[in-house]
Amino acid sequence: MNPVLDPAATVPLFASLDRQPPDALLAVIGLHARDPRPTKIDVGVGVYRDENGNTPILRAIKAAEAHLLESQTSKSYLGPEGDQRFTDVLAPMALGAAHAANPRLTGIQTPGGTGALRLAAELIARSGRDRSVWLGSPTWPNHAPIFHAAGLVVRDHPFFDPACSGIDFDAMLDALAQAQPGDVVLLHGCCHNPTGTGFSPEQWQMLAASFAVRGLVPLIDLAYQGLGDGLEEDAAGMRAMVDAVPEALIAYSCDKNFALYRERVGALWVQASTAAAAVPVRETLLALARSLWSMPPDHGAAVVRLILEDAALAADWRAELAGMRTRINDVRAMLGAAHPALAPIVRQQGLFAMLPIDSFAVAALREDHGIYMPASGRINVAGLRTATVARFVAALASYLPA
Repeated sequence: MNPVLDPAATVPLFASLDRQPPDALLAVIGLHARDPRPTKIDVGVGVYRDENGNTPILRAIKAAEAHLLESQTSKSYLGPEGDQRFTDVLAPMALGAAHAANPRLTGIQTPGGTGALRLAAELIARSGRDRSVWLGSPTWPNHAPIFHAAGLVVRDHPFFDPACSGIDFDAMLDALAQAQPGDVVLLHGCCHNPTGTGFSPEQWQMLAASFAVRGLVPLIDLAYQGLGDGLEEDAAGMRAMVDAVPEALIAYSCDKNFALYRERVGALWVQASTAAAAVPVRETLLALARSLWSMPPDHGAAVVRLILEDAALAADWRAELAGMRTRINDVRAMLGAAHPALAPIVRQQGLFAMLPIDSFAVAALREDHGIYMPASGRINVAGLRTATVARFVAALASYLPA
């Protein structure tokens, strides 16, 4: 016979769970989808869009997928490290040829840049030291939850100054003076999300020297390589930093520059203090990956590998990437020319920019004009087209500073 349980003594497993606040960006996406106005504009979703408003599959991707379809002979597991050849051929593009051959460096495939960041967070937590992770304000909204989920202490430092629409570098350095040796500082490699700002080469050098002297560990989120100034230019600051410090982590995403958003293609590289120390780092990464996702997805990484291994496909992909970059910069130029308050957008990079408006203006733009963005005023520049820029700025003008 089954025992009779006393209902008063039974505590439901999920009784203590609290309701979670809705994701603000997903709420904006839902509102836009339900808006019947044909003139509505979506500058909220952070994906590249072409002049027709589509997020295209690149020619090189289609060609590599066709080759993969014909040549792939198995769907068996790859192992926790994923496609090691993918990581090996991606490393020279991301890190440069010299860094890619660094015996202190080890890397594995991850499910997107988010997976790379979460794996990095778990590795930091596994180190057993009491470390803080420092994030610039503002940053990608998912950064803090990723590090909190690994049980890490997250601290903020100033980064963006709305008054000048640029980096408050002195305030950032002043705040990081409180960081302790061994603390981790997250830096955006290029095309900052959400502000579009970036460090100058001189600022990268100053940061690298400061980190080296003070024993701070950079975690560089490189999610938009090639969408700023170019593949080499966008990675130059990160490479200078990795050169200067004994330990570093690099979280990489192929989702944006290969337009492989739903395939979740990423990698994490870790630079250890010595070649000998890189061995337990790799072993720990593999053990953590096994517990987090067991084996990463293969398709997107295999496609990227095929492109980077084939000179013709790689050249076509680079040409398409250059076209994406040019379109983004053209829209930035149109915005900057349309209103003086938008002029800083021209000198920024990548998909994102912060408008100098408040949440009340954001709500009014949504209600009165069908223009959708997060309450912060962060826009996806690629959500605009040549045909919609003038209407967008006209609707925005009354809320901009004179």
